[in-house]
Amino acid sequence: MTAATPQPLDILRRTFGYESFRPHQAEIVGAALAGRDVLGVMPTSAGKSICYQVPAIALAQASVGLTVVVSPLISLMADQVGALRQCGVAASCLNSTLSAGEQADVLHGIASGALTLVYVAPERLDDPRFLDVATARGVALLAVDEAHCISQWGNDFRPSYQRIIEFIRALPARPPVMALTATATLRVREDIAGSLGLVDPFCVVASFDRPNLAFSVERPQNGADKDRHLLRFCQAREDRSGIVYCSSRRAVEEVCDYLCSHGLLATRYHAGLSAEERDRNQDDFLYDRSRIMVATNAFGMGIDKSNVSYVAHYNLPSCLENYYQEAGRAGRDGTKAECVLFYSPGDVHTQEFLISRTTREDLSAEELDELREQDEKRLRQMVFYATTTDCLRSFILRYFGEEAPAYCGNCGNCLAEFEEIDATTDALKIVSCVARLAQRRRSVGAATIVDILRGSRAEKILSSGFDQLSTYGIMAEVPVPRIRSLIDELVYRGLLARAAGKFPTISLTDDGVAFMRSRTVNGEPLVVKVAKGKPRPKKAERSTGSGATTRSAAIADVSEVDQNLYQRLANLRAELAREQQVPAYFIFSNATLADMCAKHPTTKEEFLEVSGVGAKKAEAYADVFLAALAG
Repeated sequence: MTAATPQPLDILRRTFGYESFRPHQAEIVGAALAGRDVLGVMPTSAGKSICYQVPAIALAQASVGLTVVVSPLISLMADQVGALRQCGVAASCLNSTLSAGEQADVLHGIASGALTLVYVAPERLDDPRFLDVATARGVALLAVDEAHCISQWGNDFRPSYQRIIEFIRALPARPPVMALTATATLRVREDIAGSLGLVDPFCVVASFDRPNLAFSVERPQNGADKDRHLLRFCQAREDRSGIVYCSSRRAVEEVCDYLCSHGLLATRYHAGLSAEERDRNQDDFLYDRSRIMVATNAFGMGIDKSNVSYVAHYNLPSCLENYYQEAGRAGRDGTKAECVLFYSPGDVHTQEFLISRTTREDLSAEELDELREQDEKRLRQMVFYATTTDCLRSFILRYFGEEAPAYCGNCGNCLAEFEEIDATTDALKIVSCVARLAQRRRSVGAATIVDILRGSRAEKILSSGFDQLSTYGIMAEVPVPRIRSLIDELVYRGLLARAAGKFPTISLTDDGVAFMRSRTVNGEPLVVKVAKGKPRPKKAERSTGSGATTRSAAIADVSEVDQNLYQRLANLRAELAREQQVPAYFIFSNATLADMCAKHPTTKEEFLEVSGVGAKKAEAYADVFLAALAG
């Protein structure tokens, strides 16, 4: 960075309207401007895009060159470009949706120096025309967003990402390379660095904690009960924007129809729809014509819709990496948001079946077996999350290798009333049932174990002779959910094991045998926590422990301001968005409106003090919003 290069903090304030960088942003920006490679792992909403957007503006203003951002999804590009243009940044994109004429215009903008930053799909890097204009202009920084896509051990591998290194090698002068992702294990981070040829990169692994997100797990008894749980949840938030994730196209269709039939404004997104319908439905959601998006995980990566107030998972995701990335699309502007998972054991079977059907032409048979084994381990951790009675936030953070307190005061488990009970006797009955089956060389699933213990007279139980087992009917008075929950707990503690496959069976482990003999676990009775169902009063929000001020704490929250004034500003924002044909959050985020209500500016100078108001937006919107505030 030369003396002529504009200062990053000045750019942040003037262009984006933020008084200070969030944790790690300033260091990453500084490293990039100093010419260093960067590898950053930062959770959704931590502000990854600022890490390359601020350097891009600084480098362009210093006439150093173009910033190229490799992005996997067209929706991400359109979202980012639209938001940057609102802030007065000359940005564009190159992807397959552009006509030949539009592509020519972008290439001309690069060659003429008119563009500060351009987003490209990895496939565009093969275009010799793009290489020619990029070479002529000079690439000052190459940023790789969603960098985990380059790793075959990541949760979203994309072979097209492996073309990036060839593009870098084809440039006459190698630019600094910045690789950013929301989730990456150590193995994936090493794979990213190797695949991109990063040279002594400045590495950042940010805290995964999202204090503004409230996590919870609900355990409906069956499919119909799950539908009712979801409907009640969405109806209570029908004036808010939310995403409902499903594991299959069929589930998306059924859930969307179900919500719509009850008067909710829902739309759908999955790979089975035509590109035109996907684009139309996505726009309806982005522009708030539809409040709820029901989708498979094909939707969402890179969607920067800041006013998503909740994410509900109708089905169990395959791993915590996917879950946390998808859940993290709520509350991106730092305001409070909810993430709920509706768990049912049948979802586990579906995910295990999908893992067993995994195919990869780029892997050998041994590598494919290793990948499936890793996927099965990740799924087990996802099931443990769905069934634990411990703090959910703590479980997530520890999974990603981060120390966390045992109580957060802001998740479903911490807020529930639990009582500790001695479950040794019931646990011994379950373990003994599995052992008796093993003596007969039989192994069955959890549902059959429940039927045996409750003394079911179902034909499959009687014809198999399971009514002759000594454990038949010994838990006849115990509710099914209680037995299923205890089986999950025993699997979690390693006393039982659940096999992989389409029809997973339950087996006894060595620790389970030891438990039968000693009737203790590590010399103690088997004590479990059971929910009473009565929520505890919510405690004050805890500190993150890092000393850094979180974004949600730095500005007013939506729920803490004058709701009439907030709604008036929101209506004005919607009107402006309709006039410009852009999503409302392109104008201002919910957090910015809340801060506007709290600070109540009366002059343009005070308006610039609102978080999220930069010079360009103040010029465009100060008069109308100040008038609304005065009114």
